[in-house]
Amino acid sequence: MCGSVPAEIGRGVTLKSKAELDIMRAAGRIVAEIHLEMADAVKPGMSTQALNKIAEEAIRKRKVKSPFLGYKPHRGMPPFPASLCTSVNDEVVHGIPSPKVVLKEGDIIGLDFAVIHEGYVADAAHTYAVGKVPKSLERMLRVGQQSLWEGILQMRPDRRLHDIGHAVQTYGERHNYSIVRDYMGHGVGKKMHEPPSVPNYGTAGTGMKLVPGMVLAIEPMLNQGVKETFVAKDGWTVKTADGKLSVHFEHTIAITEDGPEILTKL
Repeated sequence: MCGSVPAEIGRGVTLKSKAELDIMRAAGRIVAEIHLEMADAVKPGMSTQALNKIAEEAIRKRKVKSPFLGYKPHRGMPPFPASLCTSVNDEVVHGIPSPKVVLKEGDIIGLDFAVIHEGYVADAAHTYAVGKVPKSLERMLRVGQQSLWEGILQMRPDRRLHDIGHAVQTYGERHNYSIVRDYMGHGVGKKMHEPPSVPNYGTAGTGMKLVPGMVLAIEPMLNQGVKETFVAKDGWTVKTADGKLSVHFEHTIAITEDGPEILTKL
């Protein structure tokens, strides 16, 4: 059972018990293991549909489920048709795997993946280089990864929710990348998306208090150009408004008395 929540925290936010966190740790390990399998397969000539097949075979092997497959957050949206989001180059998030999308040298691809294990979700995303990429793009990948770590470092019981986004925004903008504001991180537990929403921008020292037992998925999205995005005709794929590149990194993190514990990291 989820723990009681102080009034200051916010409606709908649940605190996870020790038993629940143990299950979520196991879910996180599974996500991390499957990410490694997929990362090994990211090569020129690989289709995004083939990557989805790797993910689905790994899901079956481990006897877990996908929270992505068939997901339909809003009325009127088509259900998501895959177990993996594959976002290539100017695609920010929610790219749909396809046999027609074949990776080539110099591309980048964001792989967003989650599982349900014993009723609990763990969620993580990483953006990978396909073969050799320009040094400017290597830099962007490093900054995106570090912006995630900057946010994670704020996940302590003495901090506030928007300290996370402030840290992400400050780091990313300092390195001349824009921060996507249309999409954000979220609580995670029995559902893939639980309160609170976790923006990748904000004013330090504001927002709800962070307390032990909270589990949040933090996911910075950094663009090479403008921060604005649009949704493609497939109803899912989010792209940068100016066609420039985007990177996306995510971990599922538990807040403990001792600070952040990354559940989706081996």
